Amino acid sequence: MKLLLLVGGGHAHLPVLRALAAKPLPGWRVCLLTSHPRQIYSGMLPGWVAGHYTLDDCSIELAGLAARAGAELVLDSAMAVDAGAQVVTTVQGRELRYDVLSLDVGSAPAIASLDGAQEHGTLIRPIEGFVAQWAALVERLRAGGSRHDVTVLGGGAAGLELAFALRHRGRAEGWSHLQVQLAGAEDLPLSSMPEGARRRALDLMAERGIPWLGRHRAVALEPQAIRLDGGGVLRSDTIWVVTGGAAPAWLGSSTLAKDDAGFVRVNASLQSLSHPNVFAAGDTASHPAPLPRSGVYAVRAGPWLARNLDAYCRGQALADWRPQRRALYLVSTGDRAAMAVWGSRSWSGRWVWNWKDWIDRGFVRSYS
Repeated sequence: MKLLLLVGGGHAHLPVLRALAAKPLPGWRVCLLTSHPRQIYSGMLPGWVAGHYTLDDCSIELAGLAARAGAELVLDSAMAVDAGAQVVTTVQGRELRYDVLSLDVGSAPAIASLDGAQEHGTLIRPIEGFVAQWAALVERLRAGGSRHDVTVLGGGAAGLELAFALRHRGRAEGWSHLQVQLAGAEDLPLSSMPEGARRRALDLMAERGIPWLGRHRAVALEPQAIRLDGGGVLRSDTIWVVTGGAAPAWLGSSTLAKDDAGFVRVNASLQSLSHPNVFAAGDTASHPAPLPRSGVYAVRAGPWLARNLDAYCRGQALADWRPQRRALYLVSTGDRAAMAVWGSRSWSGRWVWNWKDWIDRGFVRSYS
């Protein structure tokens, strides 16, 4: 039998597994290679930090999805792919020989130019690693004592949401000694969004007592300190590193066509430009027209990836995915409120949180 190998348990592979459960591929085995038996949905992670959700609320059980799809679940991580020999090698030494390969492994933390990030910072990705370190921080904060500064390093939507979430959690728990600040290289947070939304975010941060440390470009992390490119030093007891995504290092040695940043180049059908039996979606993929590396687009690409994998394995024609020109962004602000950004317009309030909560819970529930 031929093998369809799904590498990664990201957003785009969820519809693939659901489609395979509804319509199996005759003559094909399916294997899902992923490092954890669940996906913690990134859109709900700040809500978990804030205390609004349990971890179960935010989790999609990949093991159950794989079982319903008739797929073998391999709990391991890819270490290399030889696209010519059609082999993926894993960290534990497995060699998985495939006929068709689909990549949905997301991105790695962008820390190549940030010395000491692994040793002295808390990386938000992989999410399972961040979750594992959360308990230790909570224990320290519950113990009380002197002031404890947490610096969220990275002024994008993910960093902003986490700063809001931690500030809310601190107030709810009575951690009066906790101080949260957000630092980034730009003048304002949310550099990819319109100025009106960026200034709204800054106003909301001021209301909640979260300082914005703009024009702070970090070059190295040291014990309880961030070294800046101008020679300055920012002191912080805990540093959360939320500095965007980079291509997984193991893709670098492959012969797959890649863009300058190392992401897999695909056509409109999500098919590799160099190897037709390889597909990629989510942050892993580099599209003909550049897209933001956002979970919104990974979720939207999933059904098209499922359709095209099915068609390719059956020898049928592929369909082009035409992503929307702009996306709605819902950014949580900690206290069961959120900010919506659509084009040049933005809104904020509890009604936005209710909307986001309904969408997020519905997404997770749809894969339960």
